[in-house]
Parts: sequence; C-alpha cells; structure tokens
Amino acid sequence: MIEGPLLLVVILLAVVLIVVGASVFKVHPFIMLLMASLLVGIVVGIPAIKVVGFINDGFGSIIGGIGIVIILGSILGVILEKSGAAVKIAEFILQTIGRKSPELGIGFLGALVSIPVFCDSGFIILSRLCHVMAQKRNIAAGSLFLSLAGGMYTTHTLVPPTPGPIAAAGNLGGESYLGLVIISGLLISIPVVLIAVSYSKYIFKKYPYESELSDTPILSDQSLPSLGLSMSPIFIPLILIGLGSVAQFVGFHNGLIDALVFLGNPVIALLAGLLIAVPLLKYIGKVERSSSFQEGLVQAGPVLILTGAGAAFGAVLKATPMAQMVEGWLSGGDAGGIYFILAGFAFTAILKTSQGSTTSAMVITSSILGPLLSLGGLDNPTGIVLMVAAIGGGGMTVSHANDSFFWVVAQFSGIKDIKVAYRTITVMSLVQGMTILAIAISGFFALLSQNHY
Repeated sequence: MIEGPLLLVVILLAVVLIVVGASVFKVHPFIMLLMASLLVGIVVGIPAIKVVGFINDGFGSIIGGIGIVIILGSILGVILEKSGAAVKIAEFILQTIGRKSPELGIGFLGALVSIPVFCDSGFIILSRLCHVMAQKRNIAAGSLFLSLAGGMYTTHTLVPPTPGPIAAAGNLGGESYLGLVIISGLLISIPVVLIAVSYSKYIFKKYPYESELSDTPILSDQSLPSLGLSMSPIFIPLILIGLGSVAQFVGFHNGLIDALVFLGNPVIALLAGLLIAVPLLKYIGKVERSSSFQEGLVQAGPVLILTGAGAAFGAVLKATPMAQMVEGWLSGGDAGGIYFILAGFAFTAILKTSQGSTTSAMVITSSILGPLLSLGGLDNPTGIVLMVAAIGGGGMTVSHANDSFFWVVAQFSGIKDIKVAYRTITVMSLVQGMTILAIAISGFFALLSQNHY
C-alpha cells in the first residue's frame, strides 16, 4: 500500500481531479467524487472490491444519519416560501428592528429566513421588500440588498438544517451534536451579520447605483398567514433541538430528560415543524399545494447525493494510511488543532473560489478532514463546532462569477456593472469569511488550547 509523501500526492491529485472536473468540464461533483474515491482506493493499493464496500458504507452511513433531516428541511422551506410566511416574518422584522436601521433589520431578516429557505430563492422573494423599503424610506437600495445577501449567506454556511453545515457536521462526526452546531452557528452569525451590514452601508456610499423598482407585486396583508403561524415552524424545531442538546449533557435519565432528548432529535424536531406548518398549506394555491412537497424533495435530491458522495470519499481516505501519516507529522507538535482549523478554512475557500458551490466545497473538505480530527484533538463537541464554523467561513470565501448566488444578488439588486458587483458582493463575502475564521481561531485558543499546552 502506498504511504508517505506519495500518498499525499495521490490525494492532492484526486482533489484537483474533482475541482477541474466540476469547474472546467462541468461534470457533476457527485460523479467526480465517486471517480476520485475509486481511483484513490485502487491506486493506493486497497483491493478494488473493498474500495466499493468503503464507498457504499460511507454513503449509507451519512445518509442514514442526516438524510431525513435534509429532506424535511427542504420541504419546510418550500412551504414557508410559497405560503407567504417568509414575507410575513419579513414585515415583522422590518417594522421592529428595521425602523431605526433598515439595513440591520433586513440583514437579520435574511439570516433568519435563510435557515430553512434556500438562499437563492429566499433572496428573490425578499428582494421585492428591499425595493419597496428603499422607495418608502427614500434611502439607497444598494445597502439594503447587500445587507440582505450578507445575512442570508451567513446562516447558509453556518446553521443547520442548511445543507452545507449539516453535511459538514455529519462528515466530521457531529450528527449527535447538531443542536450545539445550530446554537453556536446562530451566535457566530450575529457579529458576522453586523459586519455585513456595516460593510454594506460603507461600500454603497462609495459606489452608489440606481435600481429600478420591481414590477412584481408584494403579497397583500390579506393573503398572508399570521405571524405566530409563520414563525412557529422555524422556531419550535430550533428550540426543541436546543433543549434536546442540553438534556443530553445532563448526565442522568428521567421521564422529562428522555422526552426532551427524543423531541430534540433533529428528525423529530423538523417533523414537528412540518406538522406545525400544515395550516400554512391553505395559503398556497391548490395547484401549487400538492407540488410543494415534490419541490422540496427535488431540492433535497442533489444535496443528498452530494453529501453521500463526500462521505464515501472520506470513507476511502480513512481506509488509507493517511491518518497515520498525519499523526507522524503532528507527533511532538502541540498546536495540531489550530492547524486543522486553518486547513479547513483554507481548503474550503480554495474549492469554493475555484468551482463556485459552497455546499460541495464544504462536503469535500469535511470528508477529507473528518477522519483526522482526533489527531488535532478536535474529535469532541467543541472541536467539531469550531471546525464546522471554519469550514463554513471558507465556504463563504469568496462569492464571484462562478457562484449562482452572486448572479442572483447582482441581477435582482439591479447591479449592471460587474465591477460594482465584485467590489460589493465578492469583497463582502471575503470580509465575512475572514470574520468567521477569526472567531473560530479565538474559540480554539479560548476553549481548547489548554488541551494542547
């Protein structure tokens, strides 16, 4: 079996194959991940039939752990989008937080809505509110659009059940700690959104532009569900998952603790959210009502197969001598964990920048680093949370012309000049990503460094 530096060369070539195949030849990352898994296993010297077994086991284990969560989250997001619940939540936030600072209100609105709703479609929906608010408040539309994009992109990369962070958590062995990942992702999101809002206000003073008012009508108050009904399907699952995570750390069992652990299981919590969302269906047209579930399944499909393929790649890597090789490098080095955090950010950022997809970049990086976390002392709840954050920060760095969200933001914001789009959307994603990295590094030295020195 191949070992040492030659093994590293094989793995690096496999990663290059994935990136080039996906970005240059436009082959779906699922196919490239499977091909890379097979090639690495066979070239390294693992018997071919065993390589297939590792691929199947890796794919099946991750889908079994988080597949239902991804499906339920996708369906819930479609219902919130089509029923007008997302717009109702938007109106509430803009009338409260957004009164004194519209940019701040719409930034946190984007962060909230992007947890269950895919950020591309969520931005399209809420961009109409930016047009109206800019007109009513007589303020520059650009800062509103960019604040919304920054808020949505933040939770898109940090907070499950959004596909990227939930896949990263699964690949890193954090299926049992999703509640902690959600809570920490929400806390990290607060300063990151504040940074995005501040940058939005600053940059559009330098690069103002005119945006035409959208002709798409805003839903009327009469067609929207109540605020409580709109927010319950989001907040009740998050609260249940949070309580379940706390209950798991209590250390003893009784009826209440066991019930909280059960209800806090992400599958049960999201299923409860979906049941709570059933009354929202009456706000959806009869034709679209039956298709909402189908659309959620369609949205979840690509995420599921990509997540499974990433886990399969990680399973093959775990079967190679890579872990022993890295362990040898780190022997005698006390700061291994911080190197993993930096590597997680840097590698994800390279993949994201080169091939455009945040989710695939997070999946690939987490599948490679997952088998190695114990070598850096990060195979614990805190370490996994910090790694998910670092990988999420890398997945945000940077959004540019090969990223669909970049074009959605530019087009629906009315940005016609590509240079302005780069100076605003791209630079903001870089600033946000670096902020997340700084938080992850600070968290490591505050919470884990004592284990290494």
